[in-house]
Amino acid sequence: MRGIILAGGAGTRLHPMTIVMSKQLLPVFDKPMIYYPLSTLLLAGIREILIISTPQDLPNYQKLLGTGEKWGISLSYLEQPNPGGLAQAYTLGADFIGGKPSALILGDNIFHGIGLQKLMANSAKRSSGASVFAYQVKDPERYGVVSFDEAGNAQTLVEKPTDPESNWAVTGLYFYDGMASEYAANLKPSTRGELEITDLNKVYLNKGNLNVELLESGFAWLDTGTPDSLSMAGEFIRTLENRQGSRIGSPEETAFHMGFITPDQLAKCAKGIENSDYGKHLLSVAENPPQTPNPPAQNGEVKEENGGKSASLSDNIGAPTNGHSMPSSASSQHKPAS
Repeated sequence: MRGIILAGGAGTRLHPMTIVMSKQLLPVFDKPMIYYPLSTLLLAGIREILIISTPQDLPNYQKLLGTGEKWGISLSYLEQPNPGGLAQAYTLGADFIGGKPSALILGDNIFHGIGLQKLMANSAKRSSGASVFAYQVKDPERYGVVSFDEAGNAQTLVEKPTDPESNWAVTGLYFYDGMASEYAANLKPSTRGELEITDLNKVYLNKGNLNVELLESGFAWLDTGTPDSLSMAGEFIRTLENRQGSRIGSPEETAFHMGFITPDQLAKCAKGIENSDYGKHLLSVAENPPQTPNPPAQNGEVKEENGGKSASLSDNIGAPTNGHSMPSSASSQHKPAS
């Protein structure tokens, strides 16, 4: 499976911070924003990753991330000359995908919650179709929204509805089979002149092959596209890291715990940044590796169980926010009409 991080856009809602810097290079507490989606893909076991950004910003990503070799992965880069919608990632990146299954994550999305790795593993195992991740929000009119029938099956997908049928927003993490680039190439631009990711997901919905994973209580989904949300995300990460003693969204630590790199290679990653708390933490992990390596508490892999139900520091963040009904299952698949 291959991965794509879409890190383009002008970030106008963050001006003047993003006038001379790509949004996804801004810091979220102690690390660049793009580290978080990158770590999410690594947690899914994905080691071949394409980063798409603007022509002016792409060199900075290459300078920051390099080839990925130090993390035991392979990073490629591709220009997005003009904003053309999220689904454009699959037309621009068609050669990279090569008809293989893939995952797309938006560069300004942060995911945290126990069981995230398992949900992604389940999505990656599916031989056909698409999987999206839905999260309850209080303002669904700002997002692509999925609604469900009485049996809990995905029924509709609507982009920024004026009268939402549910409060389940589709987040910026998507898993697709090998048909995604072909389907994206046949999409028609929306009234905004863009290839909408909701339209790509509708192709799978209409074919009865869209799976919806629900990020319920215990998960947090952070979209860092405004000054307020960026600040809140940084505070969220700071609080969790100070309590857990590990780093959330650290590609180095995630690569180590996933078995992509050795303790010696992890220590090398800390060279040059060893004066920072981040570098010191990496050295500490390299020098004192756990007896049984497990993915760290980044992106929500907090190993806690309570009566068979997940528990984490973010238990209250993913709670239902209004009177809309919740599907009874954690995963819903649209069934075509007979």
